[in-house]
Amino acid sequence: MIGIDSATGRYLHGNEHLRQSVTDILSTPVGSRVLLREYGSRLFSLLDNPQDDFTRVRIVRETATALERWEPRLTLRRVEVTWTGEGSAWLTLVGVNNETQETIRLEEIKIGNVSGNH
Repeated sequence: MIGIDSATGRYLHGNEHLRQSVTDILSTPVGSRVLLREYGSRLFSLLDNPQDDFTRVRIVRETATALERWEPRLTLRRVEVTWTGEGSAWLTLVGVNNETQETIRLEEIKIGNVSGNH
């Protein structure tokens, strides 16, 4: 699939377009998109919780739920959560691109108030 980079306006293809779509889904709070209120994820509501295994499992579950609903090009296999500080985390996603059947790894998907690299 071909799309447009939301930051630069250049064409995006394949996994780059998939990464942008995944990032958009996970960084959009449910209820914030006016014409499609159910679009997005509930990750932001989890980021103020303790950074423990229970919250990690909830983040993994919410990530899988949102992507299963909104991104048919990706079959998710694994979600890794890296805490970066209060109210923020990086996600690494491993799955199958259903258009190409290749295994892909999407790193440094930002959720919450994240700045810089880890």
